Amino acid sequence: MDNWYAWPHLISPATAAMNIVDRHLKIMESYVKAPQIHASAVQNPAMLGGPFIDYQGKRVEEIKALIQETRRERVQMIAMSGAIKELDQMLRTEAKGYSIEPLYSKVPEILKGYVELVYDLNNQPSFRLIEPLLYRSEFYDPKRQSLMLSEINQDDRPFVLSTPRLQDPDEAHVRIPFASGAIDELFKMRKKPQTFAYIKEQLGFEDKDDAVFAKLLTPETPRAYQNYEGKGVRWRYFGHACILVETKDIRIMVDPVLSYTYQHSISRFTYDDLPDVIDYVLISHNHQDHLLFETMLQLRHKIKHIVVPRNGGGALADPSLKLVLQNMGFENVLELDELDTIATSVGSITGLPFLGEHCDVNIRTKMAWLVQLNQHKILFAADSCNIESRLYDHIHQLYGDVDVLFLGMECDGGPLTWLYGPLLTKPLDRKMDQSRRYAGSNYERGMAIVNRLNFKDVYVYAMGQEPWLNYIMSLKYTDESNPIVASNRLVAECRQRGIRSERLFGEKEILLP
Repeated sequence: MDNWYAWPHLISPATAAMNIVDRHLKIMESYVKAPQIHASAVQNPAMLGGPFIDYQGKRVEEIKALIQETRRERVQMIAMSGAIKELDQMLRTEAKGYSIEPLYSKVPEILKGYVELVYDLNNQPSFRLIEPLLYRSEFYDPKRQSLMLSEINQDDRPFVLSTPRLQDPDEAHVRIPFASGAIDELFKMRKKPQTFAYIKEQLGFEDKDDAVFAKLLTPETPRAYQNYEGKGVRWRYFGHACILVETKDIRIMVDPVLSYTYQHSISRFTYDDLPDVIDYVLISHNHQDHLLFETMLQLRHKIKHIVVPRNGGGALADPSLKLVLQNMGFENVLELDELDTIATSVGSITGLPFLGEHCDVNIRTKMAWLVQLNQHKILFAADSCNIESRLYDHIHQLYGDVDVLFLGMECDGGPLTWLYGPLLTKPLDRKMDQSRRYAGSNYERGMAIVNRLNFKDVYVYAMGQEPWLNYIMSLKYTDESNPIVASNRLVAECRQRGIRSERLFGEKEILLP
């Protein structure tokens, strides 16, 4: 999107506007002023994930050109970002608990008709964005979307939130909206052969990219996928929070983030290890390591249903995942509220509340998933931070013991401003920022979940340690890192109690009877 790696906050118009101004332009302008500072910073492990462009201090003129293009083509988005800040400031200074109706005349002109002004029950003013209207306005421009196609043969890639995508000689840049059916035709070609002329016509890439694109095609037939035909349940770990659960009748995938197939010392499942049809994809929350468009667009033609958490509706920091996906061409999105259930042919999928991991921001778009298949209960708790363990008392009372737990224990987490910084309309005190983290459960909180739901198997996942995740996570732990120490303790304690347990890494397959 705008030559930056697409993630959910670049699709929703309001969050995209804020990121264009307070992430993209700021980072690019900083790079133009001091490229060598950026080059040094990206080599410093302590600076991983920071706002530094990873082009070794080079390509400055191309970055200058991208700044100019952004300012020229995104005038309305830049104006929208300023208007949101102006609106927020006006409400802070003028909304004092009396009727808010007179303030509609003071809403910046560009936002009029797109926002509702409200108080909470303590007379704190705020505004609600009417998101569906924004997607049908000048603020949503699919022409700014594109695909950068190249061969991936290594894990090392620049961190996507800080480095724009500039085209290299071995890359084809296809300017095509994400909703285009041509993208599905492209990725069907992993299993269904087509001619070069056919896919070129579908994608409409330029003649100058013919040679590059031809290198991405092969005459070799891929190996066939072996469906699970057993009487129980098979689950496969694809890395991070991505799990494929199968019976002979149904296939469910959680938080798809996949590696490509190439030679490496770390064994891994890849796109080659996926069934032809995925009945349900479950998305736990709206972060780029759990909803990765690079993966989702490649799987779209395989997916029957995508299940996402229902959100609060219109909060700047909490855009609707349903709207994001629908406007990207996914026509099969199901939105579940907490404790809603989908009945399947061999069980059910239930959305459960999870607390924390969002820096105390009021984010409703988050869900743990309880999947019941062939009498097995599996809980995907993702980055749930067990701030209030009584929650799991209530869950146990409703759903009883659970067989398998998948729990994220990245219990340090980055500060609030790492992702949500561009959405803040006034500066945040550094101590406050550092105290509010994207953190999952630590040892004590994780064991409190284990104690309440009486699991037979406990797996720590979503730790961001697979090397093919560096470009979206920028996490590197040592044996002394808090998340490693905490998860080691939890795994050891579970094993001592006779619970099958490990911290997952690379790939894993388990058959449940």
